Amino acid sequence: MSQLQYSEIREKKIIIYDDEPCEVVESHVARTQQRKPQNQVKLRSLISGKVFPATFHVADSAYEAEIEKRDVAFLYANRGEYWFCNPNDKSNRFKLTESLIGDTMKFLKQNSNAIALVWNNDGEEKIIKVTLPIKMEFKVKEAPPAVRGDTSKGGMKIITLENGATLNVPMFINEGDTIRVNTETGEYVERV
Repeated sequence: MSQLQYSEIREKKIIIYDDEPCEVVESHVARTQQRKPQNQVKLRSLISGKVFPATFHVADSAYEAEIEKRDVAFLYANRGEYWFCNPNDKSNRFKLTESLIGDTMKFLKQNSNAIALVWNNDGEEKIIKVTLPIKMEFKVKEAPPAVRGDTSKGGMKIITLENGATLNVPMFINEGDTIRVNTETGEYVERV
């Protein structure tokens, strides 16, 4: 396990804090005149999903969590259970909970690939997060017709994607179009 100095505890790093893998969501090294610098961070527990503040002083360090990335394929969702499999072995199936999937569930698409972050805790493996490709393509299932002269919404309308998710898109997007979406921001990128 690699050890991070207090100033290396930065955004996107996954560290062990109170025996749990936590993702650093914000970090700010503050230097006050009389005191030694300290790194004020916001951590998100990848087990409970809770976000909380923590402070690391010059003498502090943290261990980076041993995280392995694995390709997985999304199969289907049923009553709050999300079923995935190994893309090379469809019989190797496993389920994850809604709380673990979080906001990612909006852009899960049947038979599409995702990446599971696997935490190795002294030889015991646990999936702690599922991430999607940053840009994904979806077919537009339903789109209201563009209304001429309706500019109150800044030329945007709400459509429904093939997986049931809704999205704000420009007026020129129609039913049957394929669009590219940024899964990190949840925003429309372009028509394909």
